[in-house]
Amino acid sequence: MIGGLLAGAAAATTPVWRTSLSAAGATQVATGTPLRVGMIGLDTSHVTAFTSILNDPANPDHIPGARVVAAFKGGSPDVEASATRVDKFTADLRDKWKVEIVGSIEALLPKVDVVMVESVDARPHLAQARPVIAARKPLFIDKPMAASTKDAAEIVRLAKAGNVPVFSASSRRYVEDVLMLQDTARVGAVLGASTWGPATLEPHHPDLFWYGVHAVETLYQLMGPGCVSVSRTSTATADVVTGTWADGRVGTVRGVRGGKYGTYGHTVFGEKDVVTGTSEMPLPDGTKRRAGYYGLLVRVMEFFRTGKPPVSPEETVETLAFMEAADISKARGGAVVKLSEVPR
Repeated sequence: MIGGLLAGAAAATTPVWRTSLSAAGATQVATGTPLRVGMIGLDTSHVTAFTSILNDPANPDHIPGARVVAAFKGGSPDVEASATRVDKFTADLRDKWKVEIVGSIEALLPKVDVVMVESVDARPHLAQARPVIAARKPLFIDKPMAASTKDAAEIVRLAKAGNVPVFSASSRRYVEDVLMLQDTARVGAVLGASTWGPATLEPHHPDLFWYGVHAVETLYQLMGPGCVSVSRTSTATADVVTGTWADGRVGTVRGVRGGKYGTYGHTVFGEKDVVTGTSEMPLPDGTKRRAGYYGLLVRVMEFFRTGKPPVSPEETVETLAFMEAADISKARGGAVVKLSEVPR
């Protein structure tokens, strides 16, 4: 099962052609020239990991057909994870990977075909996305898409108005231990799921947006969209969010802040079987794990090639509404909150 999934992912690494733009929006032209990738926001380890996979043919997880060629530093002085790392990651891209560092997003755009917004602080994502969409460049936005559901919905509105492809996702959607639980021959229809993972907090973001987003997106990868309401129990060491889907299915997310909280896990309650996986489990048949970002990056490159996001923008907005509704539930003492109450 896993071998087949990886074989399919490997097939997606065929050369990605340079995009050109028509009056109708972003389109692809098969010129055979590798895509020029631009990055915005160099304050996360994702930028060096992604650049290594794309730019280094010796990397065992190398994906051919695209190169990171230019980047805008960005950074947020009031977010510790940004302020303490942005200079180091910028230097790595400039000195090790020979990526051109430019002084503005406007200076970046003429040099690249596609853009990856990587800023660890999600608050500027909307402002960073605006000029990219105006320039009609296909756009990937690292998780979370924005720091509010309202901002995410505006990004989607702008992209649709400009006919510009946009995609956002957590890497946890596409790791082997999650994909193997989507074996419908074994599990059957998914009747419910539970996921768990780290949920450290950052004061400038809604609670689950900062790190709990990984477990939330895993839940959506397993359940699909359609959640209508959530309730949340919250303590210093954990959050438990229960979502009810329109068809009556129930999914839960446990965000962990105490004890051993670096592990991700998930249980699928299927029509035929109940199956659990974790980020530390051995894979069947001796399959070797890919780098954690490989599965996501394969899909980002395929998205850039086709213009078709593997997760719809509407589903992405719903995941943010799920997390924001969980904050409202916490403020109301654990009351059930409809996702429709979240401003968009």
